[in-house]
Amino acid sequence: MSTKTLAPAEAATLGLVAAAALPPLLAYNQTPAATLYNQLLALAGWGVALMLAARVTPGWRDGLKSPASLALLLLLIAPLSSVLWRSLPASLGLGATAVIGAGLAVLLVAQGLSREARLRAAQALCWGLLAAGLASVAIGLIQVFAPALADGDVIARSGIAGRAVGNLRQPNHLASLMMWAAVAAVFLTERRGWRAALPALLFAFVFTVVLSASRTGFIGIAMLAVWGLVDRRLSRSARLSLLATPLMLGVSWWLMAQWSAESGHAFGAASRLSEGAGSPSRLAILRDAWALTVANPWLGVGWGEFNFAWSLTPFPTRPIAFFDHTHNLPAQLAVELGLPWAGAVLALLGWALWKAWRGAARAGEDAPLRRAALMLVLTIALHSLLEYPLWYAYFLLPACFALGLALPADEGVAPAPAWPWHLIGGLLIAGSAFAVWDFQRITVIYAPSADAGPLEERVAAGQRSLFFSHQADYAAATSFPPGALALDAARRTAFSLVDARLLMHWSRSLEATRDLNGARYLADRLREFRNPTGDTWLAVCAEPASAPLLPQCQPASGVIDWRTLR
Repeated sequence: MSTKTLAPAEAATLGLVAAAALPPLLAYNQTPAATLYNQLLALAGWGVALMLAARVTPGWRDGLKSPASLALLLLLIAPLSSVLWRSLPASLGLGATAVIGAGLAVLLVAQGLSREARLRAAQALCWGLLAAGLASVAIGLIQVFAPALADGDVIARSGIAGRAVGNLRQPNHLASLMMWAAVAAVFLTERRGWRAALPALLFAFVFTVVLSASRTGFIGIAMLAVWGLVDRRLSRSARLSLLATPLMLGVSWWLMAQWSAESGHAFGAASRLSEGAGSPSRLAILRDAWALTVANPWLGVGWGEFNFAWSLTPFPTRPIAFFDHTHNLPAQLAVELGLPWAGAVLALLGWALWKAWRGAARAGEDAPLRRAALMLVLTIALHSLLEYPLWYAYFLLPACFALGLALPADEGVAPAPAWPWHLIGGLLIAGSAFAVWDFQRITVIYAPSADAGPLEERVAAGQRSLFFSHQADYAAATSFPPGALALDAARRTAFSLVDARLLMHWSRSLEATRDLNGARYLADRLREFRNPTGDTWLAVCAEPASAPLLPQCQPASGVIDWRTLR
């Protein structure tokens, strides 16, 4: 084969490796968004990969009819509908639309690859994930055993004593990356014949999961063992290595317990175990989400509006933490989209997984590829039942690509034009670069330089941001004097996250605009959270002389529909 023919394939391979490897390793961040640049790097990286893969993706139009593509198309409509017909701020809707659209594009490219190109793409994806995993092992070791070496720019500092968080700064995200790296290691060592390296690689990843103390990761390790039990096409050594992962977990735990006892340092996983096997707050949020679903069964509360609806609906036994997500993908879709829409999306995704499962079971020479790709999807699907990793581009885009690889390949399809991938890839790159610039208008609000202008000017500039105006609105709502301007900002930023500080200032602004019942209603909701910030503000209500004069000390006259507060 000529060099001219190989060049596009080699370039596409390098693009895929970089798109998978680099985003989880970026440590540099700016307040107030810790992982924004990781997500933008993922979008830009996959934009490059789309442009490079355009010349090796002969047919992709038939992929539009696949159940996975139809599911993403249904999801693509959701944020746009909430912006146009509900009250979701455009800055939040545009970001969600861009990420879901990128996921659909990545899925279509993967589905359109030929069998030969799929093998190259799978190897590239796995090399990227393996590289990210090994680098994250080193980062995790430094965060736990030599935290002074973490500078925050190259290696992120862990904010949780005795636990590794990786450069994504989240233990569960690190654990899911370790699961992906383990799957990649199995595929590559089997493909290359490097079977002797697999036990050491798996132990490194399992040990890092223990360092993260992620209970989701512990369940993921059980999934690896099940894979080794049921997949008879793996080599005997690979199956034994996978079956040994629970033993590796036990050994890692023992080693860390010994180190903790000898050194006196914290062992995060042991502390997590003492908290219990489950999370009462997670169960409570699922209960409340179901109550909202029952109250809004047909169209839900709206994409991106769960946090708003839940925070402003009376739940006397609510968990005291502020949640912006249900931590469960089916529950999130049901409460925000309604049962018919969410049911259609979940049914299509289930159909896609069934096709991938059936195809992997019947596959011939491409069985290792298909099964590894399916395992990548299943491990992140497990995480999605306990958190919301697919709301992050650095997980969603590789997952969509892996799903495309796991689905049956259509040979002999008619060639399709490559220009859409050049266009979409270019938009992702340009959009990510613009977002970096756009975000500087927000950063200067929360971390101003010595020569920064007045707060009012910085907030006004931030409110003109295309993608991040809601974050400037938070500063306006909580920093401006109570009144109409702060009230309008509070209503907009509440779609991003409602917390005790926002509820307190929102209530004050309602009082200033003479909506005393609304002010009392928000104070009632704040009281349910039993938050120290709110409790301090409400402590004045214990004084007999002051209580009758203050709106926050009097109960609201009735329940206010959360929609009227938008």
